[in-house]
Amino acid sequence: MLQISKLPGAPDQRLASEFVSPAEIYTAIVGFFHRQFPVILVVLLVSLALGGLYLITATPRFTGHAILLIDTHKTQVFQVQAPLGDLPIDSATVDTQIEILKSENIATTVVKDLHLNEDPEFISPKPGLIDRLVGFFTFAFIPTLPTFQQGTGSGPTPEFRQMRSAIGTLEGNLTVKRAGVTYAVDIEFKSVRPDRAAQVANAVADAYVVDTLEAKYATTRRAASWLQERLTELRQESASAERAVIDYKTKNNIVDTGGRLINEQQLAELNSALVQARAMTAESKARLDRVQQIIAAGDVDPASSATATVADTLKNDVINKIRTQYLEHDAKASLLAARIGPNHLAVVNLRNQMRELRRTIFEELERTAETFKSDYEIAKAREESVEKSLKQTVTESQTTNEAQVTLHNLQASAETYRALYDNFLQRYMESVQQQSFPVSEARLITQATLPLYKSSPKSILIMGLAAVGGLMLGVALGFLRDLSDRVFRTTGQIEEGLKADCISVIPLVKGLPKAEKRGLPEPSSTQFVGEREISTDQSLLWTVAHSPLSRFAESIRAIKIAIDSNKVVKTNKVIGITSSLPNEGKSTIAGALAELIGHSGGRVLLVDCDLRNPSLSRKLAPNAQVGLLEMINNTAAVEDVLWFDQVTGFEFLPTVLRSRLPHSSEILASQATRALFEGLREIYDYVIVDLSPLAPVVDVRVVTPLVDSFVFVAEWGRTKIDVAEHALATARSVYDNLLGVVLNKADMSVFGRYQSHRGNYYYNRYYAQYGYVE
Repeated sequence: MLQISKLPGAPDQRLASEFVSPAEIYTAIVGFFHRQFPVILVVLLVSLALGGLYLITATPRFTGHAILLIDTHKTQVFQVQAPLGDLPIDSATVDTQIEILKSENIATTVVKDLHLNEDPEFISPKPGLIDRLVGFFTFAFIPTLPTFQQGTGSGPTPEFRQMRSAIGTLEGNLTVKRAGVTYAVDIEFKSVRPDRAAQVANAVADAYVVDTLEAKYATTRRAASWLQERLTELRQESASAERAVIDYKTKNNIVDTGGRLINEQQLAELNSALVQARAMTAESKARLDRVQQIIAAGDVDPASSATATVADTLKNDVINKIRTQYLEHDAKASLLAARIGPNHLAVVNLRNQMRELRRTIFEELERTAETFKSDYEIAKAREESVEKSLKQTVTESQTTNEAQVTLHNLQASAETYRALYDNFLQRYMESVQQQSFPVSEARLITQATLPLYKSSPKSILIMGLAAVGGLMLGVALGFLRDLSDRVFRTTGQIEEGLKADCISVIPLVKGLPKAEKRGLPEPSSTQFVGEREISTDQSLLWTVAHSPLSRFAESIRAIKIAIDSNKVVKTNKVIGITSSLPNEGKSTIAGALAELIGHSGGRVLLVDCDLRNPSLSRKLAPNAQVGLLEMINNTAAVEDVLWFDQVTGFEFLPTVLRSRLPHSSEILASQATRALFEGLREIYDYVIVDLSPLAPVVDVRVVTPLVDSFVFVAEWGRTKIDVAEHALATARSVYDNLLGVVLNKADMSVFGRYQSHRGNYYYNRYYAQYGYVE
């Protein structure tokens, strides 16, 4: 695993990642769109093109719109009292009516009424683009089902197929929905013909109203038939119950007079008569006792209050008359006695007459007492007779009351049957009335008219959805590209992934600039001043010498500056150039670096140590016969091996292979190779060594004692991060002496999308003031 070398004063990466500022988020989002803008744009354009293609190929459709009101509260011809009053319609009722509107029964009625089974639009509708794609995949991946066989052994008839096809088309293009929370229902039908769209929408509403009326008529007819049968049964049961009440009354001698039984009436009358008889008896007894009390006294004084009270109470005219005479005689006697004396004959006669009157009153009282005694006996006998009749009536009433319990049950049963009969009779009359005049609870409040504009496809909506969908898909694809793009594209990825400095970003150069633009003479394709002089051409290798103010040359200078800066720490003469995989540009970087150092006046030697694939030797010294291997074997002298460039002055030690070397690592690790490099250190200021890649071969690992520092080359947009990490992790000695990483072949026109602060690095007008040319 690679060691992490943290720079002094650098914030802790773990803590810094926990605090992300809005500016960083904004920068990340802008950077993402900047990087993936081409992908997002392409996907957006493709999506818009598909939307336009759909609009071109899709068949325009028109929508007929009708509104049906389900109103059970409107005034009806025959009012029917609801069991729980006038209740509002719940949502389930409206949803049920919507399902009825979408039912196959309504669809079949509309198809038959409008003869839609003869309309090509409904029999064989033309599928749209989406329907065609769905149908293609359906038939491609779903096995065809066997044809349905009827009981006779033959398949469905063409008429049946046309009818089913028309019904399916109608149901597929019909939309029924509730308008908000109201009782209004929207009926929409889509058709390729405007007149047909309005016609079908209205036909669906009419078919629903007719179906509702027919359903109510059939229901009331069935209800009337059932009620009629039930009425006959109830009439018989009611008559039987009433007949049972009459028979029971007759059997138990129960007579009803004006709502009361005769026994109850007799009992009341006898009770009243008994009270009167007792009062009369008591009165007769009181009169008799009073008269007998006076008679028992023996002397009746007509002038006394007792006699007067008895006379007034008995209302006896004889006694009253005699008493009046007595009082008149007494008054005269008193007057005469005062005038002529009490012994006068007149006074004595009056006293005698008064004595006779008193005797007469006494006799009359005795006769009256006998009369009162007779009246008392009669009243007492009457009281006993009434009391006896009352007792007999009470006994009979108790028997009647016991029978009346059963009578009440019979009467309640009869009343129940009578009430049921009356209720069913009323319902029967209402059913007959509704059957003769049914009223629908639905009415068409908005009739579908001829639509003037197409309803689908909606161009603005389709293109808007295509744009939004394309943008979302483009962003998603861009995000996936970002996640799956595990290659080096920024210097930050190098510093984070390899924990090493990116010392230079080498731009991608597609061709050598023309000589006339640089003010330099046009080089020939092949120039030979001497026998081992390096030939120049228009390849990228000579860009530093022929275009020293190019951004490619400036990037190579950054490598040299990194090499010179490291000399302060240690001796840094032998620089090894390697990469993780072949074809990442390490040989070109090694040659350009040697060319730059030689052009600046330094004594530099370029050594091709890629013993497996000496591509640099084939490029610079294709005619070489001896090289590095011969010098290691001491079979050739230095003056017979080295090649040099006349323009820049750098020297080149090629490698000549006459056959494959199976033990190249042992050759590089030999003592002779080490002695050779020790001698080169004394002669040259810089020794640039082009090494083999790290991943395929192990040669680089054995040359670490010979090399002071390594430069690792990673190709922009091609070298995978995990491959480079693994290559350096397996070559620990290389990583420990790693000078830095060079990001090669960076497409600067795209590089700015991934690293915004370097996007216009070489295009800035301030650099142009210092002689920069493209």
